[in-house]
Amino acid sequence: MNDISLKTKDAAAFQPTPNNCPLPRRRSDFATFTDAMNYAATSQKGLNFHDMRGKLERAYPYAELRSDALAQAHRLLAAGLNKGDRLALVAETSPEFAALFCGAVYAGIWPVPLPLPTTFGGKDSYVDQIAVQLASSDPQMLIYPPDIADMAKTAADRQGCDGADWDSFSATDAPEADLPEALPEDICYLQYSSGSTRFPTGVAVTHEALLDNLRGHAVAMDVGMNDRVVSWLPWYHDMGLVGCFLSLISNQVSGDYLKTEHFARRPLAWLSLISRNEGTTLSYSPTFGYDICARRVSSQTHVADKFDLSRWRTAGNGADMIRPDVMQNFVNAFAEAGFQANAFTPSYGLAEATLAVTVMPPREGIRVELVEEERLSGAERDLSRPARYRAIVNCGKAVEGMEVQIRGEGDTIRADHQIGKVWCRGKSVMHSYFRDPDATAECLVGGWLDTGDMGYMVDGYLFIVGRAKDMIIINGKNHWPQDIEWAVEQLPGFNHGDIAAFSVETEGEEAPAVLVHCRVSGDSERRELRDQIRDKVRSITGMNCVVELVPPRSLPRTSSGKLSRAKAKRLYLSGEIQPLDLAA
Repeated sequence: MNDISLKTKDAAAFQPTPNNCPLPRRRSDFATFTDAMNYAATSQKGLNFHDMRGKLERAYPYAELRSDALAQAHRLLAAGLNKGDRLALVAETSPEFAALFCGAVYAGIWPVPLPLPTTFGGKDSYVDQIAVQLASSDPQMLIYPPDIADMAKTAADRQGCDGADWDSFSATDAPEADLPEALPEDICYLQYSSGSTRFPTGVAVTHEALLDNLRGHAVAMDVGMNDRVVSWLPWYHDMGLVGCFLSLISNQVSGDYLKTEHFARRPLAWLSLISRNEGTTLSYSPTFGYDICARRVSSQTHVADKFDLSRWRTAGNGADMIRPDVMQNFVNAFAEAGFQANAFTPSYGLAEATLAVTVMPPREGIRVELVEEERLSGAERDLSRPARYRAIVNCGKAVEGMEVQIRGEGDTIRADHQIGKVWCRGKSVMHSYFRDPDATAECLVGGWLDTGDMGYMVDGYLFIVGRAKDMIIINGKNHWPQDIEWAVEQLPGFNHGDIAAFSVETEGEEAPAVLVHCRVSGDSERRELRDQIRDKVRSITGMNCVVELVPPRSLPRTSSGKLSRAKAKRLYLSGEIQPLDLAA
């Protein structure tokens, strides 16, 4: 019996795994992910897990991970699971999840990472969320951390699948058994996208697709011999799972982890960990991660005394619309600590393409184009008003093995600078949506994936404008919700993510609606704030809008931390988001 535990008698576990070792680097040039795991296990590198303050709790060399994973594979087979069955796993950033995920892959079982509970919504909301994904993925078993056993077991029982905490499961016997051979065309895992679109369809990713994307990503990032990764991203989201966990194994890179909830409490611990680990060169975050760190540093803080970010050569950003102003605030806050603006590496991707579609070439930094509002909306230029612009960020070039096209009506190919739907094609495009042929056929056409995003190309670089389904169309004119939200954020007292814009029907006509987190008390102050917001939106859209002030933390987010406008609209219309009552 091989009992996996955070407790270890090996003193070496309190020394981080090295950045380098004699094993020759291979950039994901394997036939299957099991081959990649076997090769990584011959190195001295591995994963390193840290506590809330960044203290090393467990070093987990790839050789140890492989040994534990093989034991878990035997346990899963002994528990009655077979090749092609699904295993749902609550994706805590931990050695236990890593061993179970890799063990499932060794056994030919499809791991399905599911989210941890958040501080929002409570037990019932979490059970409902997990139950929906269990119903979609139809797993034979759900395995979860012991500290959420009550909630997770309730969801498993509701769906009629077996449930066990991973301490109990890891204490069961692991009799030797023949493991099935993995083939490149086999499904490796199911990935649920962040929840903003097509929820709850599981993306089926083959070994071949995974390895192709990991190779393209590593080449684009120029992953080298001495690189090291630091991450706090959750392992149930594609960037955390694929970019900051599976990629490290497949490219033989050591990594250091903070749990996502620890980052939320102490965001600057992320930068401290980067500073202390001298070899750290790569780390990713969505926009809000950079934003919260810049906000936490006061003008009196001597950042050069607290942080050393000079070796951080790839500061990735690709989980949401990239805000140039937020990125500049981060540069302003941490330049004295050695952070270089050209370390920023914008990218674009989605779970349906495994992960990466485009990545900015190294050291090119953030490049922005100012685009007129009329060009974004498709309307004629109103010469009676001053021109308004939005900054659109360059998200880089297609990764190796990926093609990108911009298509207009009738699937016509758009020329440079012409906005249209973003399509991509390559080996790393998903196999299908699990058990959903209609949704698969809707977005996979002739090998091309309709991403659902809008953008344009310039000299091989992709610029993302927004999601097609988020667009607000009123009186034949297109309005991007980001423009409305960003405008409201310019008013004092608002943070990134405090506003959700979408369209609603009022008196038989479509109108923009804006839900806004309200932190002021008193009816007169709230009415004044509502009127300010209404005036601001009118200046952008030229029409009146519905403004609803809602309690802080009311607006839903996806698993990656992005605002979910579609869910906000649904909760608002169903009455689950209750606006603050303003006396007349």
